[in-house]
Amino acid sequence: MIPRIYDNLTPHLQDNKVLILYGPRRVGKTVLLQNYVKTCGLKYRFDTGEDISVQHVFNSQSKEIISQYAKGFELLIIDEAQTIEHIGKGLKLAVDTIPGIKIIATGSASFDLANKVGEPLTGRQKTLFLYPVSQMELLKNTNSYDIQKQKEEYMVYGSYPEVLTLSSSVEKQEYLRGLVNSYILKDILTLEQVKGSKVLLDLLRLLAFQMGNEVSYSELSKQLSIDGKTVARYLDLLEKAFVIVNLRGYSSNLRKEITKKSKYYFLDNGIRNAIISNFNPLELRDDVGRLWENFLVMERLKKQSYTKIIANNYFWRTWNQQEVDWVEEREGNIFGYEFKWSANKKVSPPSLWKEGYPKSSFTIINSENYLEFIG
Repeated sequence: MIPRIYDNLTPHLQDNKVLILYGPRRVGKTVLLQNYVKTCGLKYRFDTGEDISVQHVFNSQSKEIISQYAKGFELLIIDEAQTIEHIGKGLKLAVDTIPGIKIIATGSASFDLANKVGEPLTGRQKTLFLYPVSQMELLKNTNSYDIQKQKEEYMVYGSYPEVLTLSSSVEKQEYLRGLVNSYILKDILTLEQVKGSKVLLDLLRLLAFQMGNEVSYSELSKQLSIDGKTVARYLDLLEKAFVIVNLRGYSSNLRKEITKKSKYYFLDNGIRNAIISNFNPLELRDDVGRLWENFLVMERLKKQSYTKIIANNYFWRTWNQQEVDWVEEREGNIFGYEFKWSANKKVSPPSLWKEGYPKSSFTIINSENYLEFIG
């Protein structure tokens, strides 16, 4: 079993506070909780928000019913809490009326759970995010030599926990296709005013082929034959469903810099490749650079989240095509990173980057030195 970053949740639990554990479906939230309660030493109650009787308890808005439900337990765990309509108000009643109670609620759709717990739990919650397995976590289980040998596998099949346990490429491909169709699209289609899976899949395919490039809402609108506002809303939903990540352009108001466009990356390379039905090995692909960039972006986000690196993240590009793939604004400084698959390519900082940000750093991340950046 792969050690996860939050295997021990005890340091994150507080009396009369709710710990919210977010993350996409199938990244291991439920398994993590099941393993934790075996050794936590607390008397616990573990339920799912999909259980109608649990929905009745938290939708009741009754102190008596909620107190009776929690009686005798030190820890309450509500898995898939976003399925309970009034979960925020119900959890607030629990933490306000049951002395010493600890609560964990998980959610696989941030748009649902965040909306439901946001205002009621102000000051009463702590949030953690669980990604697909990170290179940091894998390094706990093996050494850097073995990790580097497997990097092409991670670029093609991603790092969902179950994918890492499957031995054959056929099994991995079937699992990832099922994940896209059965979970990702299902979550989004439960929302109102989403026209259907075809438009979402077409949008995801367009994003997959443009991964790492700036995206034009008007161009997407034209290709999908839907209006720009709908495109923007669907992109927002895909972000909140933990499918894609939006990166904006960096600028200090130089007129030559692009700032209004976005780049979109996929939370997992395997999901991206399942959407376009391409699991070919790297030597047969023409998108190795995009796969490498997506892999590094997501692994860096995991490292930032898990090691508490506080940074604003951007890309940088000018109208005459000078660019820096990844820019971090942190600790009062600017750090630029260029992603190159080949370790043999020599790259110099763009002239306008040096001119506009003379105090910034500029580092090449390639297939040989990448583990320091993400591990």
